[in-house]
Amino acid sequence: MAKDSDILKDAQEDFRRASEAEQKNRDNWLADMKFARLGEQWPDAVKRQRELDGRPCLTNNKLPAFIRQVTNDARQNSPAIRCHPVGEGADKSTADVLNGLIRNIEYTSNADVAYDTALDHAVTGGFGYFRISTDYACEDEFDQDIRIERVANPLTVYGDPYSTAADSSDWNRAFVTDMWEKSAFEKRWKGAVPADFEANSHDKNHEWFTDDMVRVAEYWTRDEDDAKLLKLSNGMILFEDQYLKIKDFLDVQGFVVTGDRATKVKKVTQRIITGDAVLEANKWAGKYIPIVPVYGDEVMIEGERHWISLIRFAKDPQMMHNFWRTASTELVALAPKMPFIGARGAFNSDAEKWATANTISHPYVEYDVVDGAAPPQRQAFSGPPAGALQEALNAADDMKSIMGIYDASLGARSNETSGRAIMARQREGDVSTFNYIDNLSRAIRHAGRIIVDLIPKVYNTERIIRVIHEDGKNEHVQISPNSPQQPQVSEEQQKEMEGITKIYNLTTGKYDVTCEAGPSFTTKREEAANQMIEFIRANPQSAGLIGDLLAKNLDWPGADEIAERMKAMLPPQVKGANPQIQQMQQQMQTMDQHAKQAVNTLQQQLQAAESKSDNDKKKLEIEEFKAVTDRIEALTTAASQGNMLAQQALAQMAQQSPDLFQQAPPPMHQQQLQPPQGGFFSPEQQGGPPIQPSQA
Repeated sequence: MAKDSDILKDAQEDFRRASEAEQKNRDNWLADMKFARLGEQWPDAVKRQRELDGRPCLTNNKLPAFIRQVTNDARQNSPAIRCHPVGEGADKSTADVLNGLIRNIEYTSNADVAYDTALDHAVTGGFGYFRISTDYACEDEFDQDIRIERVANPLTVYGDPYSTAADSSDWNRAFVTDMWEKSAFEKRWKGAVPADFEANSHDKNHEWFTDDMVRVAEYWTRDEDDAKLLKLSNGMILFEDQYLKIKDFLDVQGFVVTGDRATKVKKVTQRIITGDAVLEANKWAGKYIPIVPVYGDEVMIEGERHWISLIRFAKDPQMMHNFWRTASTELVALAPKMPFIGARGAFNSDAEKWATANTISHPYVEYDVVDGAAPPQRQAFSGPPAGALQEALNAADDMKSIMGIYDASLGARSNETSGRAIMARQREGDVSTFNYIDNLSRAIRHAGRIIVDLIPKVYNTERIIRVIHEDGKNEHVQISPNSPQQPQVSEEQQKEMEGITKIYNLTTGKYDVTCEAGPSFTTKREEAANQMIEFIRANPQSAGLIGDLLAKNLDWPGADEIAERMKAMLPPQVKGANPQIQQMQQQMQTMDQHAKQAVNTLQQQLQAAESKSDNDKKKLEIEEFKAVTDRIEALTTAASQGNMLAQQALAQMAQQSPDLFQQAPPPMHQQQLQPPQGGFFSPEQQGGPPIQPSQA
C-alpha cells in the first residue's frame, strides 16, 4: 500500500499538470461568464476614462437571449437514457426495469437541474460538469441509492490532461476542490491540521490555505490491476478472487475450471486530501470516475484542447454595439445642451445665468447689445448621425451571423407567412447550435454507462424499488440477487408488493446504453393527439377505430376511463378488443340470426295457412310471435352495442319464455342465461365453458 507522503507527492504533480493544461480554458470561461452574465462588457481602461470625463458607458446586453435559445431548446427536448440488453443473461423486461430505475434516480435527485446547469456553463463559458454519487436511502437503512448532482462552479473541477475521449470516459485522474472554514474543517476531520499546498503556489487565484479558509480536494484516481478470468464447466465466468471465495461450494456442485486468461480491471479510488495529509480514502464501486463533463465546441490544436463557448467570438460585435448605441444616446442627450453663439461681450450681463443656461431653466436672460451683431442664438441640433445607428445595426447582425441564430429563431417576425416556412427558418438556428445539445447527449450517455455499471453493485440486496415509466406512472418492483428465490419481507413491504408478480435480478447480464434526444412524453402525447384529430377529420370513418387512442392521449380528467369505454365498443375484428366482449358480441349476433330465421319460417307458415280454414287464428298467432321476435331482434341489436338494459331484458325473456326460442337452434334455449355483471357473460355465470362461435 502506498504511503500518504507518496500519494500527496503524486497528487501535487497531477494537480500541477491539470492546472497548467486547463489554465487558458479556465481564464476564458471566467471572462465569458462575466461578459455574458454579469454584463462586464467595457474594457477597464475605456470605462475608467469615460467615467472621469462624465460620459456614459451603456451596456445593451443581447447575449443572454442567444444563450437561452440553446439551453431552453435542450430543456424542451431533454435527452433520455435507454438501456438495451446485450449478451447472455440480459433480457428486455429487465432492461425496462433499468430504464424505469434510472428515471427514478433522475427524478429523486433533480437531475434536470444538474443537466441544465452543466449545459448553461458549456454554452456560456465552454465547459460544465455534473457528477454521480451514492448515498444511503434513509438515515436508518443500509441500502444505498444513486444520485445525480450538479456542479455549481465548474472551476472547482480539474480533469485529466491526457484525456482524448469526447465524453472524457477515459479519465484516470481528476480533482474536485472546495474551500472550508477552519471551524467546519476541524469539526469534520478532528485532529487534522490545515496546511498550504506548495505545489499550487503558481495559481494565485485559488490558494489552498488562507487565514480563515482551507482548501480541501477530492483526488480521484483510476488504475489498472492485473487479474485472471476463469471459465467454469457450467458456463459461469468469474474472476479468480471471486472463484476462491465460493470454491468449496462449486466443488460440491462438481463445477471445475475449464479455462483461464489474463485480463485488466479498473479500480477507482477517492481520497480527500489537504496540503500535507490524506484525510480519507474510499473505494469507488464503479470503473469510471463519476464526474461527467459537458463541453462546448471542442477544438484541438497542437495537442491542446480548447473549449469554445457560443458567445466567444460574438463579444467584439457586442462591444461595438454597446459603443455605437452609447454614442448615439450621448448625442441625443446633448441636444438640449447645444451652446449659445454670440458676439464677444454679449454675455457680460447675467453672466451667471448664461453659464447655467443648459442646466437651469431661467425665466429670462439679459444680453449686451453689440453694434452690428445679432442676439445670442442656440446652435441647432442636426440629430444623431445616421452612421452611428447603422453601425449599431451592423454589430447586431454580426452577432447573429457569428452564432448562427437569426431573427426567426428569436421570435421576430419575418417575410415568411406559412407555418412550414416559419418552422424551417427556426430550424436553421437549431441546426447551427445543435453541437452543444449533442455534446450534452454524449455526456448523459456517459452518465448512463456510469449508472448502469453502478446498479449491480449498489442495488445488490433484496429490496423493493420504485420505477417510473415513460408516461410518468410509478410502479414498485422487487429485486433480488438470488432471483427467482422469494425473500422474506415484512407486512409493510408486503403491502407495497401488491401487484408485484416478478422478481428481477439486476446483478446479471450486460446492457448497452444509448441517449435519445427528443420531446418529452407529454409533448409527444399532445402532438399525437393533434395528428389523430387531423387524421379523423380527413377520414371520419376512422373515428370509431382510433377513438380510444385519441381519448387516451388527451389531457382531460377521466380521459383513461373514456378510452376504456370506447375500447370496449370496438368491433371484434379490431386487434386489442376485450376477448370477453368479443364473445358476448358473437353470442348477440348469433341470437340475432336465429331471430331472423324464425321470422322467415313463420312468414312461410303464414302463406301456407291462408288456404286453410283456421287462417285467421294462425295469422293472429303468427303476428303475435312476429312482434315478440321483432322485440328480440331490437334487443339483440342494442345488446351488441353494449346496452346493459337490453342485455338484462334479453336474458330475462330467455328464462321466462323459453318456448319463444324453440324455433331457434339449440344454443339459444339451452344456455342458462343470467343477468350479466360487468357487461359480459362470463363462463362462471353461464355455468359452463364459454360458447365458441363454432357451436353456434
